[in-house]
Amino acid sequence: MYDIVGKRNWYFALSALLTIPGLIFVLLGGLKPSVDFTGGTVWEVRFASQPAPDAIQAAFAELGYSDAEVRTASDGYVEIRTEPIDLIPPGGPVSAPLPSGSALIEPSPAASAGLEGSPAPVPSEAVAPLPSPSVNEEPSTGTELAEVEAALVDQFGAAETRSLRTVGPIIGAELIRGSIILIVIGELFILAYLWIRFGFRYGTAAIVALLHDVVVVVGIFAILGYFFGMEFDALFVTALLTIIGFSVHDTIVVFDRIRENRVRHANEPFGAIVNHSILQTLGRSINTSLTVVVTLGALLLLGPATIRTFSLALLIGVVSGTYSSIFNASQILVAWHEWDAKRKARAGGRAVKPLSR
Repeated sequence: MYDIVGKRNWYFALSALLTIPGLIFVLLGGLKPSVDFTGGTVWEVRFASQPAPDAIQAAFAELGYSDAEVRTASDGYVEIRTEPIDLIPPGGPVSAPLPSGSALIEPSPAASAGLEGSPAPVPSEAVAPLPSPSVNEEPSTGTELAEVEAALVDQFGAAETRSLRTVGPIIGAELIRGSIILIVIGELFILAYLWIRFGFRYGTAAIVALLHDVVVVVGIFAILGYFFGMEFDALFVTALLTIIGFSVHDTIVVFDRIRENRVRHANEPFGAIVNHSILQTLGRSINTSLTVVVTLGALLLLGPATIRTFSLALLIGVVSGTYSSIFNASQILVAWHEWDAKRKARAGGRAVKPLSR
């Protein structure tokens, strides 16, 4: 019988190698949030003259957008990121001040109730028009983005837009806050459930393994962001929540078998019971994970670019979750049990120590 538990120090060392570099790159600022979190306008466009990104960035600087970032995308397109353009001011549309001497005329009660009869005509100068809301998907004539596009077309030729997205800073801040709350609440509910179902040690060991999976995914994205500029979007949070559920599901299967075997093999050491339980569930855990990995690999290679971040994060998390359920959570239980047994043995030895003559 293969001794998995006896090599737990090697598994802990491997987990350290997987998590510590990622944490270092997180501290170095490797995590690159997308416009979903930071707010701004992201515009993928292709110009007829195929200008270099530096030329486009210089043109944006001349138009007053000195913070614009331009980089090559694919198929001749460039990705332009600037501060939010064409957004409604905070608080919604604001009425322009009325001309002096004019008053805002309320509609007649009959008109408000939808009754027959036309209300008295209202002079056009009596009511100031409200600014029309801007549309973020496509630039319309007269908007700020349309003016920017017109200036760029004059300089670089016809423009072909592939995608255009604008997110305000308030929405980005709310998304960050909501994401943190979701992850924390999910962790707390899982911890409470495991404490009730299995006990304090089991629940704590499962949460440590779960945090290991989250750190691995976040760390790898920090490394990819530091070296390749990869960004994470709102779907990344969805992937993390899915990873949390998948990892705990696998861990519960192993813990259930450990609990059953403790009754069947009450006279065996705890480490041997855990080793039996891991070997009995190993095939099921790996087969389940492989089916998910194959599907996610197909999505990553053949799926649309819009879900590539989600697919990659989920793929890393599923592999890490399977590893941590088998080689981390259960090994933490064994290490904790042996440490507690040694502590009690030392305390008992001190209690029965004979008195010196």
